[in-house]
Amino acid sequence: MTSPDAANPDAVNPDAQREATETRLAEQGLDATDFALLNSLRAYYDENDPVPDGLVERIQFEITLAALEAEVATLTQLDLSTAGARSSGTEDVRTITFTSQSLTTMVTITPLSGGTVRVDGWAAPGAGIRVEVLLAGDAQETVADEDGRFVFAELPTGLAKFALHPLDPAAGASTVLSPTIEL
Repeated sequence: MTSPDAANPDAVNPDAQREATETRLAEQGLDATDFALLNSLRAYYDENDPVPDGLVERIQFEITLAALEAEVATLTQLDLSTAGARSSGTEDVRTITFTSQSLTTMVTITPLSGGTVRVDGWAAPGAGIRVEVLLAGDAQETVADEDGRFVFAELPTGLAKFALHPLDPAAGASTVLSPTIEL
């Protein structure tokens, strides 16, 4: 007994026909009906299963870092307001120290007006290392001086990580990555 396709070479395979139709539709642009359907789906999920606050920023932040092969530093936070500082202006200043096997970094975060902060940092050993601060949707970088000192004069408040890149990556030193902190 022969199959219907063997008896009739002009017969169309239903799977192949469906695939050809899907390919043709996928090659077309979106029209008003498509946008209306997508908007109704978005409205449904916004109402019934909204995205948690900050999730998108955290995902973008982690994706940015996923490609880095880095040594991760541990965090020690020191609060200057409890260290006997005399000036009332220093109560909001925070000093945070990150340590890793190859590098120790201390940053002082000073609030400025308009929701920004100044970050003064020191890395040891850190002469000439490239310091990158990774912010949600942005990154800024500078180079430490011969003493390992670096400054970011004005950064927006929010989640941040520091990536300290060695002067000569070929020498075997790896990038050191801080935990996420709140600026």
